[in-house]
Amino acid sequence: MPPFTVPLLAALVGAQPASGDRARVVTVPAASSPAPALEQLPGVFRMRLGDFTVTALSDGTVAQDLHAVLTGTTPPQVDRLLRRAFLNNPIEASINAFLIDTGRRLILVDTGAGRLFGSGSGGKLVASLAAAGYRPEQINDILITHVHTDHSGGLTDGPRIVFPNATVHAGQPDLDFYLNPANAQTSGIPQRFFDEAQATVGLYARAGKVRGFSGRTQLFPGVVAVPTPGHTPGHAFYRVESREEAIEFWGDIMHFGVVQFPRPAITVRYDVDSPAAAGQRAKQFAAAARDRRRVAVAHVNFPGIGNLRAERGGEYIWVPVEYRDPGAGRPEAQAPR
Repeated sequence: MPPFTVPLLAALVGAQPASGDRARVVTVPAASSPAPALEQLPGVFRMRLGDFTVTALSDGTVAQDLHAVLTGTTPPQVDRLLRRAFLNNPIEASINAFLIDTGRRLILVDTGAGRLFGSGSGGKLVASLAAAGYRPEQINDILITHVHTDHSGGLTDGPRIVFPNATVHAGQPDLDFYLNPANAQTSGIPQRFFDEAQATVGLYARAGKVRGFSGRTQLFPGVVAVPTPGHTPGHAFYRVESREEAIEFWGDIMHFGVVQFPRPAITVRYDVDSPAAAGQRAKQFAAAARDRRRVAVAHVNFPGIGNLRAERGGEYIWVPVEYRDPGAGRPEAQAPR
């Protein structure tokens, strides 16, 4: 783009030109390079849930090649679904964690990837937590939806425990599976999943800071663990209720909303049991839409909180939570009843 000229009128600087004066002209060179890319601010989104406060925290995003990771579909079908959402392959998947402040306990749901995905892919949870006004040492309990890197990787920073005062809760089948080295030799699952589990959840277990559960279990007043096996053997939801309002934290019931909301039967290579994962997704999608459940999902675009609406043909539409400025003088977002 060539340089351009702009009339510099005296009126623009607070003076009136004398009679007969001509407006001066200055030459402004065009920008020689685009504006620099700037970092996003740490991701924080708050909503009230009865007497509790739920805060969505972004751990960042991670690039995903859907042609490589999706199963039960074809690249052309994937591309058609992406075009409907104005996206192209590959996409950036959100990594969301959630903080529940009950007034008595601070409970973190999942911890993001930490450093385990490398630079620029996740690892921003502690910064988001600080932006929300909390420190890692304040966390009392951590609810792990399942023992995969992008949900438990933030438990540690190298050999250091990040949340020194927290107890980790996870489904016992996941603890038995991923913390047993023998399963790496017989399961067909890559060795790194077991190594990373030992380096994260295992570090807390060796310090006596891990509690497993089997079956539907009330962990605290208003907080219930609900086993939903399929994606992993011990995958679990956490249902949180306060004053007749509720939300469910879903973990990896699904990974890529633009594909799996319209086509729930599509699976991913990360599933330990793909048929069971697809069956669990069909069951939970239908129940959430029927009962108008508010859900918080790990990999839906941040903040990952919303509702599902059933459409014809077995499709679902994601309806994100309403954003409200907390200073606008209106109540904060409430869960639908």
